[in-house]
Amino acid sequence: MRAAGDDFEQRACVALEGAGLKLLARNYTTRHGELDLVMRDGDTVVFVEVRYRKSASHGDAAASVTAGKQAKLIHAAQHWLAAHPQHARRPCRFDVVSYDGPVDALQRQWLRGAFEAG
Repeated sequence: MRAAGDDFEQRACVALEGAGLKLLARNYTTRHGELDLVMRDGDTVVFVEVRYRKSASHGDAAASVTAGKQAKLIHAAQHWLAAHPQHARRPCRFDVVSYDGPVDALQRQWLRGAFEAG
């Protein structure tokens, strides 16, 4: 499943770069969780979670970013900011890029500011 995850992360990265965001980090891992993409949108640091669901039988991909997952992402983001002090005072946001459906008929959704850190 890692290969599929990498593919969707790459798709999301290309789409976001096309919208003017700049990649800072990819697959940043801590013992508390992983950040799929860390990007800059102007002066804002954007932590991007990329999700894919082939079927909506258990809800769409964006809905799979539960409160527990959000807490892990927030903790990982705090760790990333501590490790990159040059960005620590910048505004931050959490985005979700979701892909739903079969690969030949994907629906992409970009939720800017999908959730808040506190």
